Amino acid sequence: MVLDDLGSSLRGTLDDLRGKSRISEADVESVVTEIQRSLLSADVDVSLVMELSENIETRALEEEPPAGTPARDFVLRIVYEELVDLIGESTELPLEDQTILLAGLQGSGKTTSAAKMAWWFSTKGLKPAVIQTDTFRPGAYDQAEQMTERAEVDFYGDPDAEDPVEIARTGLEETANADVHIVDTAGRHALEADLIDEIEEIERVVDPDTSLLVLDAAIGQGAKDQAREFHDSIGIDGVVITKLDGTAKGGGALAAVDQTDSSIAFLGTGEEVDDIERFEPEGFISRLLGMGDLAQLAERVERAMDQTDIEEDDWDPEEMLQGNFTLNDMQKQLEAMNNMGPLSQVLDMIPGMGGGIKDQLPDDAMDVTEERMHTFRVVMDSMTDAEKEYPRAIGASQIERIARGSGTSEESVRELLEQFKLMERTMKQFQGMGSEKEMQRMMQQMGGGGGGGMGGMGGGGGPFG
Repeated sequence: MVLDDLGSSLRGTLDDLRGKSRISEADVESVVTEIQRSLLSADVDVSLVMELSENIETRALEEEPPAGTPARDFVLRIVYEELVDLIGESTELPLEDQTILLAGLQGSGKTTSAAKMAWWFSTKGLKPAVIQTDTFRPGAYDQAEQMTERAEVDFYGDPDAEDPVEIARTGLEETANADVHIVDTAGRHALEADLIDEIEEIERVVDPDTSLLVLDAAIGQGAKDQAREFHDSIGIDGVVITKLDGTAKGGGALAAVDQTDSSIAFLGTGEEVDDIERFEPEGFISRLLGMGDLAQLAERVERAMDQTDIEEDDWDPEEMLQGNFTLNDMQKQLEAMNNMGPLSQVLDMIPGMGGGIKDQLPDDAMDVTEERMHTFRVVMDSMTDAEKEYPRAIGASQIERIARGSGTSEESVRELLEQFKLMERTMKQFQGMGSEKEMQRMMQQMGGGGGGGMGGMGGGGGPFG
């Protein structure tokens, strides 16, 4: 994730404050130093770093913490609020008729982002259309056509046309019944004069409600110059940060936001068409600091359930809690988890999991876990319905047949059966835990409503509300 090193280092520094009731100048200096080091290494502009660190230092030393609040929680709240303030609000994108113009250099991910954004709007009940005006890059039309087909949204482009301005004009006419028009423009390898001239002409024809600058998360200080040039020519209302699934630093994007006095609209988190998130600063920073993001988690769970196409009659959670748990239930759970996206991203959204626990795992732990989940699904696809309903009756001869039919090993089949037993025991532990008092206790343990138990520290949104 963008600035992930900041989250890891801050969590370590804040952990040093555990058990302290008061905070010293040395403690504050240590936290501020880590913030400066991490942000600068992530290519965040020096002036932004100094402003942030000065604000944190002043507040930590001058404000009086609420009675009984541990020093760690007090500083964590200040860091959280200042980081949210640094990033700013999410770009306003009303769920109504509108036209969005995308700008950016070649390779920034504009075409992919256009289809992803269209998919996102379609999940909100709107009818989006993507208009591809890039006549400069070979393959731009084909890529846009394929991506929009996967997103199941309307598309217009003309691979034989040479005038991008005319394509934009005709595209708006041909997709007039769409609620949201997303116009993808050409990029270049640098901020060339003809690129600026072209996008200014398209902007005059399209007359967009919102212009978004698409930036690769790996971009460094060059983001500031890009943002200034595009902002001067067409006006930038927000930023889309792409390719956050890699090792990108992402700090340059913050400089772009500051330079254009705008905000962040979307985050691109993977290669699939649904790997996109509407940027919400509170949840983003909460995840960064290891406090989870229950709102984003709930949205992914709902989406996963829809994509998994689980019928209510086929999967009864109450029966599972009574101990009637089968491999069919486990298979549906694994399918839903797979549709939620990379496991590392899901863990970031669970309070208490995305921080220290995930940091302690080996680098390849998430990949190995996802590979195991895939193997389990393949094994279960080779089982009969009776075997999935009564897995305890599976014997050695059946294990051999299942392994052969699934193209896996007998060891993989046995591993699945052991995992099933573990999940079955876990389900039984939840029996009788449906009382309101018990559910409140579970939510407190999970950090629900308070970002790890700090809900009493203040009102408002985010993990402290």
